[in-house]
Amino acid sequence: MESRNVQELLEKYFEGESTVSEEKALKNYFASQDVAPEFAQYAPMFQYFSVAKEERYTKTIPLKPRRQYYRWASVAAAVVMAFGLYFGNEYRVQKQLEQQEAQFAYEETKKALGLLAQNFEKGTSQFSHLNRFDEAKQKIYKQN
Repeated sequence: MESRNVQELLEKYFEGESTVSEEKALKNYFASQDVAPEFAQYAPMFQYFSVAKEERYTKTIPLKPRRQYYRWASVAAAVVMAFGLYFGNEYRVQKQLEQQEAQFAYEETKKALGLLAQNFEKGTSQFSHLNRFDEAKQKIYKQN
């Protein structure tokens, strides 16, 4: 193969634009012994591709039974449920206490506002006497 032709095929190959037949021609060229020195750096790559293509994994892959995973998963689920029940119950009790405290504060505030209203009403009843006095005073001044 000519150097110019090999250079063009390599450029197409690295750009991903080469055809299958052109790639086979490159593999055959680099598999032969007469590779030009300027392309010698690509020879190990193409030789590796042809060797790697033939490799197969022959060992067996041991698969563990899934029962052990289910056992651990059930134990983990039980632990999560126990924590959930414990902390969930504690949260519920805490919310009930907060509601009771809020209800107590509401009742105390209601009593305090009731007392305030009673005292305020006593004060306003005193103002009604002032209104009568003011009306009487206005009548006296109008007559004069």
